[in-house]
Amino acid sequence: MARLTPVAQGILLMLGAIFLFSAMDATAKTLMARYDPIQVVWARYAGMMAVVVVALAPRLGPLLRTRHIGLQLLRSAFLFAATYTFFTAISLMDIAAATAVMQVHPMLLMLGAAVVLREGLGPRRILGIVAALTGALIVIRPGSDVFSPTALLPLLAGLFYASYALATRFLGRDEPILTSFLYTAIIGTLAASLLTVPVWQAPASWDWGMFLALGVVGATGQFLLIRSLTIAEAGAVAPFSYAGVIFATCWGYFAFDELPDALTLLGALVIVGAGVYVWHRETRAGAVTPTKAPVTGR
Repeated sequence: MARLTPVAQGILLMLGAIFLFSAMDATAKTLMARYDPIQVVWARYAGMMAVVVVALAPRLGPLLRTRHIGLQLLRSAFLFAATYTFFTAISLMDIAAATAVMQVHPMLLMLGAAVVLREGLGPRRILGIVAALTGALIVIRPGSDVFSPTALLPLLAGLFYASYALATRFLGRDEPILTSFLYTAIIGTLAASLLTVPVWQAPASWDWGMFLALGVVGATGQFLLIRSLTIAEAGAVAPFSYAGVIFATCWGYFAFDELPDALTLLGALVIVGAGVYVWHRETRAGAVTPTKAPVTGR
């Protein structure tokens, strides 16, 4: 993998992260049939914290040092909000439909990266953003008989997730990956632990393994995502997160007997097509290049 370009490495890492996140989502949906969503969010973060403590114990002190504590707190809050809103969404609607709507986040990230990080935003990316939002509207279907406020939850999760990814990208310029990883685990675990107290339900013995798996899989996916966004330009790797729609559809069909309807599939295809179009056109034009911003403190 070291022989690959930074963009190619970022793409592979992004695909790995999205697959793990889809597996985490399917596990969460299974658990939320028996537990409150905030307790499942707690399991996600508590398991992640356990992985962090075991893996990083000798380095916890140095890794806690940050010059951007405010941004670390905000970044972690964005991810926590994205996790909670999305977990709530998949507990109430088909996992494939929720994932399809949330997949607007790469385009929102692309827009944010252009505004905040001064990354390029040409006509292809603008067209992709408009098309992705159109696809989301096809899935949500505002004004129709099948619309419900629940359908807005994954869209809100996508906004939170794009904000989190943008903060991750910014922090990757100045601080080690593991510092961001550590703060995500600590802040998420503390917040979830407080919020889960009123709804706590003692897990069955066979569910503890699923709770632990939720955290381990999520922690691994989180690390891969952070690594992807720090070695490659956000606009180059973001479209590949659309693979999550395929993964979610497979999980929905095989694990939950869910099959998306025609409009959901159409909207998902529009969203995915927008991302693939942007990536393909910019690759042919030589527009997708590794970031030239220095990444230090590794």
